[in-house]
This record gives sequence, structure tokens and C-alpha cells, in this order.
Amino acid sequence: MGLGATDRSALAVPASHVTGLVATVLSMLAVGGCIVIVPVFKAADFLALMAAERVTHTLMVPAMYQLCLLQPGLASTDLGAWRVGGYGGAPMPVATIDALASALPGLTLLNAYGATETTSPTTMMPRGQTRRHADTVGVALPAARVMVVDEHGHELPPGETGELWIAGPMVVPGYWANPEATAASFTAGYWHSGDLGSVDAAGYVRVFDRKKDMLNRGGYKVYSVEVENVLMAWPGMVEAAIVGRPCPVLGERVHAFVHVDPALNGGEQHTAALRAFCAERLADYKVPETVTWRAEPLPRNANGKLMKRLLREQLLSAAAASA
Repeated sequence: MGLGATDRSALAVPASHVTGLVATVLSMLAVGGCIVIVPVFKAADFLALMAAERVTHTLMVPAMYQLCLLQPGLASTDLGAWRVGGYGGAPMPVATIDALASALPGLTLLNAYGATETTSPTTMMPRGQTRRHADTVGVALPAARVMVVDEHGHELPPGETGELWIAGPMVVPGYWANPEATAASFTAGYWHSGDLGSVDAAGYVRVFDRKKDMLNRGGYKVYSVEVENVLMAWPGMVEAAIVGRPCPVLGERVHAFVHVDPALNGGEQHTAALRAFCAERLADYKVPETVTWRAEPLPRNANGKLMKRLLREQLLSAAAASA
């Protein structure tokens, strides 16, 4: 990221998590930079703080950037010092990347991929490649190794889809006082990420879905990332997520939860138009068949990651209530 002593980083995620602790706090300590603490993330207040403190660096989840884009005062806020925008925890839709490039031309976006078990990022996007390789999380960082394996733990060739296993000196040796979990999640120094993805011949890593979140519609695999990126291109879309709706015939059908700016294209009256929008960009079996329009944001944990388990529970509860 090219950080130095003159940089000022906004701590907008919990310092108790690896993203806040390592990627923000320890990074700034290492270069002698400044940490600007964000008490609570509210987009309008955040932008005012960014301008007042001349913040140069952020590391947030894509939804936080999207909320900044929706603020009417964004164009009139002096954010000229903001030069590096790191993100992780979820893919950033191309529509958001393009909107940020237009609104903040001096901001360089860099995707990073890692986990608590890796104690720091495993991959990062090379500078200047975010738009060109928007469907990837960049390349493995020095000392990190990413291997793609099949269901039997056999390494797959470049371009093939399987589970991502990660190794390197930054990976923890196991789980504290839990030998069963350690045995299940580590093999020969590699941690089993639980993410489905691929590594191409140039070394770019793609993350398609969590193994547990991939949908199987009548034998056809549906990866959340692809569908959610299309949904995010809908004008006014703030957040979108898909989950599987149980079906006795197909096993699962695609259901979308969406949170749209109330002033723009939101509400059940737009369901047919949204499905038609998706049908122009996706194979028919990937198009959401049903949609839940939410006035409130989608549920996230303290680290900003989407909690699809709660969405599934909400969907099942609604189905039970209408039965």
C-alpha cells in the first residue's frame, strides 16, 4: 500500500479483529503513522471526520464504501487527502468500483483477502489492477501460499474451482486447546479456509463463495458473488445477498434480500423489473426467483461481515408463517 510516517489511517472496524488490529493499528505503528479512531461508523459523520483529520488510508468492507457513495454531501466534502482505500471481507461490485473512481479519482482501491487464522492478509491486489481484475482478490503476498484442492484434498490445476487452502509463516498452527478442530481444519501446515475459489495461471486468486453458502439448484451450482454483483448494479442498491430457498423439487431456489436507497427503485413493485435486469446478465437458473425488499440494512457482525445465517432463518420463518 506504500504507507509511511505521513499517513493517517481511519480505524473504522473493530481493533479486536485482525483487520483492525493488524492491518490498521500495527501497520500504522510499523511506519510511524497516525491512527484516527472512528467511534461509530455513520457515513455522513465518517466523511466529515475524514475531511477534518485529512485521513489518507482506510480499510473497510465494501458496504461501508457504498454507504459513503450514497451521501448527498460527498461531492462537496474535501477528501483530497484520501489516497488508499483497502477493502476485504466481501467482494466489491464493479458498479461500486466505478462509482468510487468517478467520485474520488485520487483514491486507489486495493482488495485484500485473509482471515483471523492467517493473522494478516494472504493476498492483495497489485496497485492499478483493481478494475482490470475486479473479480479477484489479487495475488498471494510474499511467503503466503494458496492451494486449490478438491473434496479429497488433492491439488487442482490452475483455473479449476475447489477449496482454498492457505499456508505460510503467518498462519496459526491450530486452535487453542481444541485438537479436534485443529485436526479438521489443518493439513500439513495448510489451513482449510472453507472458501471456494480458484487460482489462475497468472497467480490471481478468485473467491466465489463460502462452501456453506453455495447454492445447488437442481444440480446447477450458483455462486453468490456473481449474482450479488449483478444485483448491486441496480440503481440505488445499497446491499444485496442471495440465499437458498428450500424447494422439494430442485433442492434450492435463488432468493435475494436487497436493501435499496428508499428514494430510488425500491419496493416489491419493482421485483419484476429487478428480475428482468438480472435475466439480461445471468443464466436463467441464477436469476433470483423471489426477492425480499428490506428498509433496514442487512444483518452484519461487528466486523462488517454479512450474516447469511440470519437471512436463512428469516426466510424459513416467513415460509412457516405463511404455510
